[in-house]
This record gives sequence, structure tokens and C-alpha cells, in this order.
Amino acid sequence: MPPRVIVAMSGGVDSAVAAARLHAAGEHEVVGVTLHLWDYADDPGAKAHARCCAPEDQYDARRTADALGFAHYTFDRRELFAEKVVAPFVEAYLAGETPSPCTACNRGVKLAELFAIADRLGARFVATGHYARVLPGEHGPRLAAGLDASKDQSYFLYATPRAWLERLVFPLGQSNKTEVRGEAVARALPGAGKGESQELCFVGAGAGAYARFVEKRAGGRVRPGAIVDSSGRAVGRHEGVHRFTVGQRKGLGVALGKPAFVARIDPESATVHLGEGDALDARGAEIDDVTFADGVELPIERARVRVRYRHEGATGRIARAGEGRATIAFDEPVRAVTKGQVAVLYDERDRVMGGGRISGAIA
Repeated sequence: MPPRVIVAMSGGVDSAVAAARLHAAGEHEVVGVTLHLWDYADDPGAKAHARCCAPEDQYDARRTADALGFAHYTFDRRELFAEKVVAPFVEAYLAGETPSPCTACNRGVKLAELFAIADRLGARFVATGHYARVLPGEHGPRLAAGLDASKDQSYFLYATPRAWLERLVFPLGQSNKTEVRGEAVARALPGAGKGESQELCFVGAGAGAYARFVEKRAGGRVRPGAIVDSSGRAVGRHEGVHRFTVGQRKGLGVALGKPAFVARIDPESATVHLGEGDALDARGAEIDDVTFADGVELPIERARVRVRYRHEGATGRIARAGEGRATIAFDEPVRAVTKGQVAVLYDERDRVMGGGRISGAIA
């Protein structure tokens, strides 16, 4: 009997092709697993929702499993998702931060639950549709970026421990999105024509969706405040710091006659500080809740550091700053280093060295 693998199936194209490839290879007994994490938001202003939470997406995952000929199960993890992802997301925005909920979800909900379910079902491996790779290393398997740089999702998986990497399978790690979508069509998989997920699955799309989502769950803690320019002069008012993020230029509600960006957010006084472009430059960053791959030790003399998902990365040196904390010194200033996002470190082979939550920028 071949070893069993459970495949995380969201109902989207990527996870469907990942499952199809594993099933066609015939080297594993494939079992599909869908985690029910959230329901559609009851927000009439949200135009659309991303994949992985809608009832029809769960249905599409089951249709794919049925079409390919393997078992499929759905597990309700809505309460855990609300606790581990949604509540911290709201708290972070109220604190003037810009969280990275997909990293929290993969770390504390999706992968953790998938491995627990794998153990219950007697599965040796766990497969997902992430665009990432696992490469061999001197100290064991290492997470690495997917070959399609435009779709690479290793950033969201940076905290994956070695014990999980030894059992993780990424069937799409060597592929690009175009060929994956073409394969879905060629295999006539259900949902092959679905569009891309662009927004967070639990918030929805449309202007103001994030703000409405936070306000609905803030429990009356949203406070209006002042918008000030670089000299400290009040130039406007706002309805809550959760409506802003460092680096933001549009939707500020003020006109200064020249380009202005959110340079800093002070949640204590509910003040949003504006500045010109150079006010966003940071020489370094402070990170906490750091995790590193086995064999990686501080200081790290050179690493490529991504400070947000769409950031290509900047080289820098990483030094210890106390228990669970580190500092990053960039070779060149980096724009919009934002509290609440995560900094992920890569070596010259695009292997993940570690990362942590950004707790502050160093000007």
C-alpha cells in the first residue's frame, strides 16, 4: 500500500492541480481535506470574496476529488480561525499596525490542523498548492522560494518547523501559474476557469471593506484623530487609525499641494503623521517572535530580506537583539518598513533562513 498523503483543497485551481498531479503519479494514496475557516461576511458593501471560505468552494473541492476518484473530507475550523487570525487582525489595525494574517493562518491554523488531521487519518505526508519548495540542506530540509517568483508563497510559510518540512509536499513548487491553469483546463478539473484570489478570504473586496470589517468588530474602540504634516501642523481629521498604513498615499482625505504619504501612525494619540517620500526610508528594522531554520545562527552577515509579500528583497545584516528578537541593518534604505508585517530572510539559493514580525523601523 503506498503511503497516504492528505491534500489541502480550497476549491481553487492551484490545490486542484496539486491533488491531480499527486493522484496521477500513483505514488501515494491521496485524500482531500478542506478546512472550513470562514463564511461570507454579512457586509453588503463588500463586492466579492476570495477563495477558500465560500460554501461553493468547498463544493468545488469535493467535485474535484470525486472527478479524480479519491476521498474528500471537510473539517470545521471556524472557531480556531476566528481566534488565531481574525481577532489578532482586528487588534493589529486598531493598534496602528498592518498585520500579515496569511502568515498567522498558515502557521497557527492551516498547517497545524492539517498535520493533526494527517496523524488522525494515518497519513505520512501533507500536500498543499503553495508555490514553494523544500530543498535538502546540511541540517535537514529547508523551505525555499517557488520557481515562479511572481507567485512564490514561501514568505507566508517562513515559520514552518523542520518536523513539518520533512512531511510537506509542494507539487507546484517547480511550476508557474500559466502552466498550472492550462493543466487544470486540460484535465477538465471543476473550477478550472476560476479567477485569482486577490483579497483576504475573510474580509472581501471593494472600497472600505477592511475598514468596515475592523469597525464592526472593534467594540467601540475606534477613535477619530488628527492628520498632521511633517512639521506637526494639523491638516485634517480621520475616523480611525485602522484606515491607514505606512506608505499609503491615496485616500488620505487631505490635499497638501504635493505628494504626501503616511509616514507614521501613533495609536496612543490617534494621530496619523504624513511626510514626503524620503520619510518612508528606513536603514533597518526591529523584529520579534523570530524563528530560524535549523543550522542558522546569528549574526547573519548577508541575507536577502523581504519586508512584505510583494517586496523583491533588500540585502542586509541580521544581529541578535535579545530573546526572540533581532535587528536588521539594510545595505541601502528600504521604503515603507511597516510594523505588523513580517520580514523573511533568504540565502543566495532562495532558501528561507528565518524571519519575524516587524516591531519597528529604524530611521
